[in-house]
Amino acid sequence: MSKIKPSKGAPYARIMGVGGYRPTRVVPNEVILETIDSSDEWIRSRSGIATRHWASEEETVSAMSVEASGKAIADAGIDPEQIGAVVVSTVSHFAQTPAIATDIAHKIGAGKPAAFDISAGCAGFGYGLTLAKGMIVEGSAEYVLVIGVERLSDLTDLNDRATAFLFGDGAGAVVVGPSKEPAIGPTVWGSEGDKSGTIKQTVAWDVFHAERPEKFPAITQEGQAVFRWAVFEMAKVAQQALDAAGISPQDLDVFIPHQANMRIIDSMVKTLKLPEHVTVARDVETTGNTSAASIPLAMERLLATGQAKSGDTALVIGFGAGLVYAATVVTLP
Repeated sequence: MSKIKPSKGAPYARIMGVGGYRPTRVVPNEVILETIDSSDEWIRSRSGIATRHWASEEETVSAMSVEASGKAIADAGIDPEQIGAVVVSTVSHFAQTPAIATDIAHKIGAGKPAAFDISAGCAGFGYGLTLAKGMIVEGSAEYVLVIGVERLSDLTDLNDRATAFLFGDGAGAVVVGPSKEPAIGPTVWGSEGDKSGTIKQTVAWDVFHAERPEKFPAITQEGQAVFRWAVFEMAKVAQQALDAAGISPQDLDVFIPHQANMRIIDSMVKTLKLPEHVTVARDVETTGNTSAASIPLAMERLLATGQAKSGDTALVIGFGAGLVYAATVVTLP
């Protein structure tokens, strides 16, 4: 017989609070058109994006995360010292080590929590949410701070007509805590590594530094391949998440997909046959694609504007480089 005591945590977990930070500089399509041969009409028709936020030198990955985290912690009604783990999803923190999560944990006054980064691209928030749920139910933390943050303007090739207009900067955060009833459904997640080349960094850091030490590498993607995969395959994953949670489209109040492209969002809504009463996040229009930050930022805006309310049932799905994905059903804080 084992002498190890069993783990003992909360019966369930829930999102308790949400916060977001968008850089102060708003960049319209006209600025993007200074470096690519295109038009505002073409950008809007292809992506639905009109503006995006770009960070200043002072608006670092850490600084944006601290701002978003402070709002999420206040919204959750807890003290920073109660945070038992900090999970940060990002691809734009450029130090291999240490994890930026440790710096953020210190700056928000969280004491000595577990702190680590994950790299799951645009699905990173879903990955972090799943890890947080597991920690709370397992008992290794009572409250977990999950952050999605990006400075993708650093990784944008402004001369690339296919991607120059897509990316923005920002941070979104949620506090996940104990619940007496299910409020985060089973996660449907995975990867398709055979398609890893469809969204990627142009070259590896070591190769790039040797060739061009004055500049960062950029993100590139095969647009049509990504579009087809997102619309058809991710709609299936979203449906699997609904089924796993025992939720029908009619039961949904809100749909918060990764804010990659308005055409992808609209196509997914159509493929899933979502009822008209379901509120759909379309934050991409004014925020652009912020990768791991896009879902919590969109969630925060829906709640702040009253388009969604506390207690609503929401389907969230992230998908991106890898190719990786994660979908689940949650109760909004």
